[in-house]
Amino acid sequence: MLRPRGRQQRLDQRPQVDPREARIERLKAEREELKKRVADRDQLVEQLTGFKQLAISRLAAQHEEIERLRRQITDGADGRALPAAADRTAPYGSCS
Repeated sequence: MLRPRGRQQRLDQRPQVDPREARIERLKAEREELKKRVADRDQLVEQLTGFKQLAISRLAAQHEEIERLRRQITDGADGRALPAAADRTAPYGSCS
């Protein structure tokens, strides 16, 4: 196909983009995006690990408290005993 001379000269004067260079630039941008995603993921893992440790320590403390209360009951220690109702009526101020 024949092109007008002015148009052909303009096309010839444009800088030619090497497809390899374009691919290199695209891969560099992709690499930077992946590095950012890995950093974000690492930060999330760190936060979740801290949360997990906190949850485990709270569960351990609750377990210790449950065990202490069970020992208190089985040892017959004087804990807070609820008063027994003598006539089995509803307590004062009850709605029933």
